[in-house]
Amino acid sequence: IVKLMDTKTNIRNLSVIAHVDHGKSTLTDSLVAAAGIISIENAGNQRIMDTRHDEQERCITIKSTGISLYYKKFRDKCSSLLEYLINLIDSPGHVDFSSEVTAALRITDGALVVVDCIEEVCVQTETVLRQALGERIIPILTINKLDRCFIELFLSGEDAYKGFQRVIENVNIILSAYHDESIGVIELTPITDNVSFSAGLHGWSFTLKTFANLYIEKFKKYSTDKLIKKLWGDNFYDSIKKKWSKKKEGDSQRGFVKFCYNPISILIEKCSKECYFEVEVVCKKLKIDNLYQEYSSHFKGKALMKKIMKEWLPAHRALITGIVDYLPSPLIAQQYRTEVIYEGPIDDIYSRSMKKCDSRGPLMMFVSKMIPNFDSTRFLAFGRVFSGKIHAGLKIKIMGSNYIKGTKKDLFHTILQRAVLCMGRRMETVESVSCGNTVALAGLDQYILKNATITTHEEFGAYPIKGLKFSVHPVVRRAIKVKNPNDLPRLLEGLKKLSRSDPLIQVITEENGEQVIAGAGELHLEICIKDLKDDFLQGVEIETSDPIVPYRETIKSSSNHICMAKSSNKHNRIYATASPMENKLSVDIENGFIDLTNKDNEISKVLCDEYKWSKEEAKKIWSFGPFGAGPNILVDTTRSVQYLEEVKDSCVSAFQNTTKEGILANENIRGVVFYLKDFTLHADSIHRGGGQIIPTCKKVIYASILSSNPRLMEPVFLVSVTVPNTVVGAVYSVISNRKGKVIEEVNKSNTPISIVKAYMPVSKSFGFASVLRAETSGQAFPQCVFDHWLMVDIDPFIPESKSNLIVNKIRKRKGLNVELPKICDFEDNL
Repeated sequence: IVKLMDTKTNIRNLSVIAHVDHGKSTLTDSLVAAAGIISIENAGNQRIMDTRHDEQERCITIKSTGISLYYKKFRDKCSSLLEYLINLIDSPGHVDFSSEVTAALRITDGALVVVDCIEEVCVQTETVLRQALGERIIPILTINKLDRCFIELFLSGEDAYKGFQRVIENVNIILSAYHDESIGVIELTPITDNVSFSAGLHGWSFTLKTFANLYIEKFKKYSTDKLIKKLWGDNFYDSIKKKWSKKKEGDSQRGFVKFCYNPISILIEKCSKECYFEVEVVCKKLKIDNLYQEYSSHFKGKALMKKIMKEWLPAHRALITGIVDYLPSPLIAQQYRTEVIYEGPIDDIYSRSMKKCDSRGPLMMFVSKMIPNFDSTRFLAFGRVFSGKIHAGLKIKIMGSNYIKGTKKDLFHTILQRAVLCMGRRMETVESVSCGNTVALAGLDQYILKNATITTHEEFGAYPIKGLKFSVHPVVRRAIKVKNPNDLPRLLEGLKKLSRSDPLIQVITEENGEQVIAGAGELHLEICIKDLKDDFLQGVEIETSDPIVPYRETIKSSSNHICMAKSSNKHNRIYATASPMENKLSVDIENGFIDLTNKDNEISKVLCDEYKWSKEEAKKIWSFGPFGAGPNILVDTTRSVQYLEEVKDSCVSAFQNTTKEGILANENIRGVVFYLKDFTLHADSIHRGGGQIIPTCKKVIYASILSSNPRLMEPVFLVSVTVPNTVVGAVYSVISNRKGKVIEEVNKSNTPISIVKAYMPVSKSFGFASVLRAETSGQAFPQCVFDHWLMVDIDPFIPESKSNLIVNKIRKRKGLNVELPKICDFEDNL
């Protein structure tokens, strides 16, 4: 492996991505077994990439795990041997852990997309594919769990073919909708060998080429490529006339069904029924009678079928061919990926070196996640070297996720202790790692919280590599406290470690000193709290609150008058109003499509063309908030005000604070545009400093909100439930009992499965999964992912109303005065 690290053309970095329970980890076992790390016998049952005890227990991947694999591959035409290094990351499929997928995708160039042939393309398949294409990652597809077609559902060849075709079509629709021009047209089709068919549990898979090579002697006038085309699509073969046709005539059968599907179907059926004479006949026809002779005396029934299939069509062969032939090496991938991931100019020395994947260039490495060591006391920084070479003893510069070029914030210098290779459950120390490879670094956990860019000590011109953008939001929170107050320092230390161990988890300290952790969903928080108890706070008793839902504050209408506030010295006045923002604009700002780092003329053009803003207002945006990038806008609409530039920073600072802590319940404000109408400022600069302007601006912003019918917004989950048709009714009743609204029900043709999609308030979703399983005898499988914010259209100032009760509960929890503020507390009279 170490030798191959410098041969850039023979390296492949890939993630295995899919919906939950579509068979990623099981299929990955076959790849690991082919590299000789586990035995072929155990592949499919061992799930070596599920390294944690709870992953093995729950049969679900929670953390993405990396492994470096070595393969030998013979060329077809000449016998020269090619050696390949495949850095593979197995990622989780559950929506609560999709931040792990984001972290994995950043440091890989290709993706093996696994789709269950029965459940077909699901919600999470689309989400992870969209993320992959956003990072300019090339996908290949495997249609998995084919054994279900033969053993469980007994599908006819034609029905199975239509199902496979639907999967490929749906994946291609997603690819065409989200694909990036710079990587060209990507189309997945079995004809080009970038689609394979597999059964991960039984350890076999094939591509059309596998069968074309088998039948090439029968169809001597066809080349392999021509025969492959006959085995897919509308090509029918008539055994009597020995002719191919484009239309089904008489007893002719589709090429795929006759030559690929039926032989496997007959072999599996006859083995299961223990008709050994017929099994032997089938094996002779398929030229694998030697396998039958070898195993028939030791194995019987399904065990014999598994053994023959595994030896005849080993899963790794088809998958590795796809990985090696269709996924790009770092040398090719970094040419088009650099401009998407690098923050600096596209023509500087670092960018050029990253594009060439130059090991002699300056060091550029991105750390995408922190992985705990065996006893969870320290963390390894796991990432990928994009340029240069990294080795122990090197003086390095670490640019953290909050680093801004030109400042010293989140910037550290240190000496690298050691570099290690991730091998699934164990780590191997290596001397040096050159660009294009994944690596884990020891001894950096005191500097890096979640992700960072690493370069050499003397590189002053380097910009950081862009941070990760997650597809899920941390919308479920829980407060955590220790039973014994003396353990508080240990709790803070434990929360710091927890924050490192998960790319998405947020640890928030409330004003009253309460420690709150925020995650993507109930399961995510449950796993994080378990990690906190078992790994980071052993022996400390902790208490957790019921789940807390974060709300947002907004307004329903524009201010009914211009609000005015005076400074404490009565020498300055600020006039302002507030208006609600279009929801689409709020969403675009939250998703990062519009931000202040874009050039002013670009922002104003988008606002004028798409959202019908006036040119004057669009050009005078002072800030987005909170945190400089939130879905609220501060606009200066004043005319010829003296000293305005001097107070701009103070106003922006006040705006950031007020949008972070709203007037109703100290929650973030969302979807409000504040217009500064006029200023009266004192001529002497000492009387109009920040101490006078910031509180005044805060007051006028709060007053303008209170004059615009303030409202709460609650988060809403998109719930997707995979369920057998027989219990769909129970799903509807559980959803409606929790104030959910069903938006669509899709029945998968030729399968007994439906997918029900609904919107449900996050506040009503706690315990939803367990109630649903109880009502459907464990047959329904829900996935909840944050979808949008919904206004609670009830005045929070009406006593005992739904909004009022929510606001009072939040204010009580945060230690605020229970009485709601009035506009006269903030507005001054002329």
